[in-house]
Amino acid sequence: MKTFSGQKQISVRKQEPLFRNIRKRYQLWLMLLPAILSIAVFNYGPMYGIQLAFREFDFTKGLTGGEFVGLKYFLKFFRSFQFTDMIRNTFTISFATLILGFPVPVILALMMNQIRRTKVKKTLQTVFYAPHFISMVVMVGLLNVLLAPNTGIVSSMLGLFGININLLGDRNAFVPVYVLSDIWQHAGWNSIIYLAALSSVDTQLYDAARVDGAGRWQTICHVDIPCLTPTMIIMLILSMGNILSVGFEKIFLMQNSTNLTVAEVISTYVYKIGIRSNQYSYSAAIGLFNTVVNFVMLITVNRISKKVSDTGLF
Repeated sequence: MKTFSGQKQISVRKQEPLFRNIRKRYQLWLMLLPAILSIAVFNYGPMYGIQLAFREFDFTKGLTGGEFVGLKYFLKFFRSFQFTDMIRNTFTISFATLILGFPVPVILALMMNQIRRTKVKKTLQTVFYAPHFISMVVMVGLLNVLLAPNTGIVSSMLGLFGININLLGDRNAFVPVYVLSDIWQHAGWNSIIYLAALSSVDTQLYDAARVDGAGRWQTICHVDIPCLTPTMIIMLILSMGNILSVGFEKIFLMQNSTNLTVAEVISTYVYKIGIRSNQYSYSAAIGLFNTVVNFVMLITVNRISKKVSDTGLF
């Protein structure tokens, strides 16, 4: 116990040692054990192969037996004629998805939170969540059917207004099609965490707002959004930590000879170089560069957030 003049007594609690905590709460730790093992095996275990980016891979010598070449493959990637285009494409798609897609789940959660009829709310939630469970192959198949030139529903509707465009082949339409379809597929699912945050808002705040004469819009602006702000900041930090990790499957399936100049990103290039061309060391170096950039972005945005809003991951 520590006593300060003019203040109440404040108890200072020391952190319990880890091993003592494990002995005292071993049942909880046993429940966590499968998750800990899964992370150790599938997330930290593969990090052993990072050294492949600094070696000349040799099948006969394994991961550690190849000749050490230092930053050879990193420099090869930086000097590649495709480097600028890939970085530009990756950042363009990532930032477009983040800027346009980040506010939609928040708006969706705020709108659904205003619905008072339980059946209507649950029905809308089911409708909004359903696209998330569509596999990526089926999603791209739907896009091919809907956006097919001359025969697709969307293309036919645009043709009625005199707009004739191949949305699947036009390089200028690739990013809008990718971003809008991604928002449609995942916005409902991503709104769950914001709905959970809104469910924890103290109802007395709503009562106080009504007493002060606040309408729905004023309540959203002065009660809901301030309560969502910490969650929004955390989600933004996590999104920035994956800024270069553009979804591989969807982009790879949407690529064709006409849009490849804007559709080639780091993840698809790593696949083509590593799996198709068997350049494992080169692809490992590109993948490691991608991970390092994501990590730096995560740390930077987290520090900025801590200074500006005192909210962060760590």
